[in-house]
Amino acid sequence: MIYRNPMFIVKLGGSVITDKAKKCFFKQEVMDRLSLEIKKAGKKLILIHGAGSFGHIPAKKYRLNQGYIDQNQIRGFSLTHIMVQELNTMVLKSLQSQGLPAVSIPPHAILKLSDRRPIKTDLHMFRSYLNKHFLPVTFGDVVLDEKLGFSICSGDILLQILVEYFRPEKAVFVIDEDGLYSSNPKIDKNAVFIENAGIKDLKNLTTILDSHADVTQGMSGKIEVIKKIASLGVDTVLLNGNKNNRLYNILTGKNTKHTLIHGRIKTV
Repeated sequence: MIYRNPMFIVKLGGSVITDKAKKCFFKQEVMDRLSLEIKKAGKKLILIHGAGSFGHIPAKKYRLNQGYIDQNQIRGFSLTHIMVQELNTMVLKSLQSQGLPAVSIPPHAILKLSDRRPIKTDLHMFRSYLNKHFLPVTFGDVVLDEKLGFSICSGDILLQILVEYFRPEKAVFVIDEDGLYSSNPKIDKNAVFIENAGIKDLKNLTTILDSHADVTQGMSGKIEVIKKIASLGVDTVLLNGNKNNRLYNILTGKNTKHTLIHGRIKTV
């Protein structure tokens, strides 16, 4: 039997809380509703949010995920970092407006990458804040990379790292679709909704990226992360953050439309 920590790790997609096609466009009403749903649910959780149009647009402009190429990227790194922190502040203010004791834990303070892969992490700060009943919040950002100079640590990668450390009850992706499909429903009208799946189903799944596929590879990147989470024996939920109370329903065990990816239980 696998022990699962009675908590959730929730990742709010950048496509839900920002308009990825518009620079620095924050969806205040959507974020405020999600903050209220988190408050009403009253669950122990860690929150991660994507960088959305605050991070992906400048990161793409300055080719930051390619690593250090020229001196001009130093300014781009700093600019991207500032913009993502601005988004993080907006998210924190929304959570705090509902009385949630949200505190920010920036990625560059807790991990190091090498060739875009995490090599050193210090997650004790999350546990310390949780033990004192805070709501820790982290986010996708640019970070230093020992091999490349710098690269991007996506919210999805942070989710994977935190799930491996905490082994929560569920990992939750809040996205701009009802869940997982056989292909991209924004492009393919014949895309089939997937209600339940296992790690074997994910291996056979092909995903077509839409025109706004970003520097973190969109849904295809999520599928790779979900495979790794499933291999840890943790269930993953994908739900539509644009639909009222879907996050609340998942956190409180109520029925709602979503995709459930079953964690693989290892047997001896």
